[in-house]
Amino acid sequence: MPVNLTPNAIAAINGGDVNSKPLVQVLDIKLIGSTQERYRLLISDSAASQHAMLATQLNDRVKTGAVKKGSVVQLIDYICSTVQNRKIIVVLNMETILLDCGIIGNPKMFTESESTAQKPMPNANLGSPMRVNNFSTLNSSTSSTSIPNSGAFRAPNSCTFITSNSGTFGGQNPSTFNTSNPWTFGGSNPSTNSGTYRAPNPNTFKTPNAGNDVQSFRPTVQHPYQPPPNYRNHGPILKNEAAARIIPIAALNPYQGRWAIKARVTAKGDLRRYNNARGDGKVFSFDLLDSDGGEIRVTCFNAVVDRFYDTIEVGKVYLISKGSLKPARKDFNHLKNEWEIFLETTSTVDLCPEEDGSIPRQQFSFRPINDIENAENNSIFDVIGIVMSVNPSVPIMRKNGMETQRRILNLKDKSGRSIELTLWGDFCNKEGQKLQEMVDVGIFPVLAVKAGKVNDFSGKSIGTISSSQLFINPKFPEARDLQEWFDRGGKNAASVSISREFTVGGSSKNDIRKTVSQIKDEGLGRSEKPDWVTVRAFISYIKSDTFSYTACPLMIGDRQCNKKVMMSGNRWQCERCNQEFDECDYRYLLSAQIQDPTGVTWVTAFQESGEEIMGCSAKELYMLKYEAQDEAGFGEIIRGRIFKLYLFKLKIKEEMYGDEQRVKTTVMKAEQLNYSSESRYLLDLISKSRK
Repeated sequence: MPVNLTPNAIAAINGGDVNSKPLVQVLDIKLIGSTQERYRLLISDSAASQHAMLATQLNDRVKTGAVKKGSVVQLIDYICSTVQNRKIIVVLNMETILLDCGIIGNPKMFTESESTAQKPMPNANLGSPMRVNNFSTLNSSTSSTSIPNSGAFRAPNSCTFITSNSGTFGGQNPSTFNTSNPWTFGGSNPSTNSGTYRAPNPNTFKTPNAGNDVQSFRPTVQHPYQPPPNYRNHGPILKNEAAARIIPIAALNPYQGRWAIKARVTAKGDLRRYNNARGDGKVFSFDLLDSDGGEIRVTCFNAVVDRFYDTIEVGKVYLISKGSLKPARKDFNHLKNEWEIFLETTSTVDLCPEEDGSIPRQQFSFRPINDIENAENNSIFDVIGIVMSVNPSVPIMRKNGMETQRRILNLKDKSGRSIELTLWGDFCNKEGQKLQEMVDVGIFPVLAVKAGKVNDFSGKSIGTISSSQLFINPKFPEARDLQEWFDRGGKNAASVSISREFTVGGSSKNDIRKTVSQIKDEGLGRSEKPDWVTVRAFISYIKSDTFSYTACPLMIGDRQCNKKVMMSGNRWQCERCNQEFDECDYRYLLSAQIQDPTGVTWVTAFQESGEEIMGCSAKELYMLKYEAQDEAGFGEIIRGRIFKLYLFKLKIKEEMYGDEQRVKTTVMKAEQLNYSSESRYLLDLISKSRK
C-alpha cells in the first residue's frame, strides 16, 4: 500500500521537535557495543536520512523481527542529543506501521547545514543597504538612492519586517519606531510636506515618486521553524532552555540531554562514610518507583549529600531532574535497571505536595522459599513467610571494629521449605524485637522481606542489607493467602529447612543415601555443581595435631571474616581486614577418615560440623591441649569419637590444589545415628523394594 513519510521529519527533529510523531523508514540496522547490546538505525523521511540509537528496552523489537530493514515506523517518544559533536536521534518508543516496504524516495545523509537552513536568519539572502531618504533597507542588487519627498513608510498588516535590530532598519541614521502607530517608521529628518506610503502589493515596495530611478524589489521572507507547543515561548530549543519532559524511568538513557522523572522513594540507605586515595567522603542512595513500575537507584556524594539527605523521605513523591546516568554496579545495586542516577550540584529534587495514587507504595516480586535452594550466592530476593521462631539479639564485631547486632529468625511458607533470616543492625531492635514479642505470646506473624540477600554458607539463608525493608502482617493479597493457609493447618505442616542442612519435621533435601565406595565408583563431585549425599559411617581416624586454626573474629557484612590470622608482636593480625586485635577465634579444620562396610575416605569438617563431631568448641579443645597441656583429657575426647556411627551429610566437589585436581569431601552436618529413626528408614526402604 502507498505510504507517505512525514516531510522534513529529520530536519524538524534536529531542530528540537519531540511531539510530531513522524512516520519514517528504517534503512539499516546495526548491532554495536561489546559490553552492552545496542542497535543503531538509519532512518529516513524520503529526502534526508540520519543515524538513530534504539533504547535498550526496544532491543526485542529487532530480535523478534518486529522491526527490520525497510520497515516504516512511527516515532512515539524520541529526542535529539549531541554525542561527541554529532547529533544522534535517540528512539525511546515507536510503533511499526509497515513491516516490509521498498526504499521510499531518494534520501541523502542529513547535514548540519540543512539544519541551520531551517532557522530564521535575519540577514540571510540580504546584502548591502539601500538608502531611501533617511531609511536603510537591505538589498544586494540596489545602490543607495534618495527620495526627496518621502516621509514615512506605512506597511500593510500582512507584511512582516525581518530586521537585525528591533525597530531599526540599519544605516547611519536609524529610523525610530512610532509607538502611536506600530506599523509606521519615521525618518530622523522628515520633510515638511511629509506623507505616508502604503504599498499596493504586500510583497512589493515602490518609491512614492515614479520619476526617480529607484528599482522595486521583492524581499525574501523565510518562515522560521515553529517549535512544538510544549516549548512555545520558552526560548530556543537548541540552547536547552525548555522545561524538561517527565518521562518513564524505563525510558532513561545517557543520550538524553534533558529529562525529569516523577517517582516515589521506596527505600533510603544509611549515610555512609568512606576513605580512599582521594580522601574522605560520604555517600547515600535511595530507590525510586514510578507509575509504570520502573525502578532506579539514585546516589549522592559529599556536597550533594548535604543538600538532599534530609530532604528525601521514604514514601514521598518527588520530581527529579538534571542528574547524570551511569551503568549500575550490580554488585551493589539489585534493581532491575541497567542505569543508575548520580545527582549533582545542579540537580533538582522537588517534593510533590499532592499524593499521586498512580504510583504504588512498593513493588514486590515474591519468590517461594524453595526457589532459594538453587539461587546463586549474593542474589537478591523478595520473600514472604510465617515467622516460626525468633532468637535473641547478639552483639557482633564488624571489620571496622564497630559493634553491631545480629538476630536470627525462621520463616516457612507453603512450598514445604523453611529458611533462616538474619537481621542486622537496627532491624534487630525495631522489627526484630517486635517479632520476638509476638512469637513469645504464641502469635506467628506474616513477614514480607523486600530485597533480602542470599547466603550459601552451610546451606542457604537470607539476610538484610541497607536497602532491605521488613513488613509485619502487611495488607497484601499474598499475606492474607499465606495467613489463611497457616490457620487452616499450615502451622503443623512438615517443612524442610534449607539452612545449615538440618531438618524440621522431615528429611533433608540432601538425603540421597550413598555408600563410601559409591562416592568414587559413581564419580561424584566431578560435575560443575557439587554433589550432596548422606552416608552412614563411623569415624576410624582423626588427625589430632592439626584440628583447628586461629581465625579472625571480625565481621564482614553479615559473615565473620574467619581468615587465618598470625601473631604480630603481642597482637593478632589479619591481612584481609588489615586489623589487629588482642583475642583471636579458634575454628575447627578437622581431617578425619570415615568408614563403612564398602570402603574408607577422607573428609574435612569445619566449625559447625566439627563441634557436632567433637562435642565441644575448637577453642576449648585447643586450651585443653596447649594451655592446660592435658594430653590425657585431650586423648580421651579423641578416642571417644572413634567408631561411633554417624549420618554424615556430605558435599563433594572437585577443586584445584596447585596444578592438580582433587575431589574434596566436606562434612556439612554430622548426626549421631538414631537407631529408631534409622530402623524406620530401612523398613520403608524394604517396603518400596517389594513394590
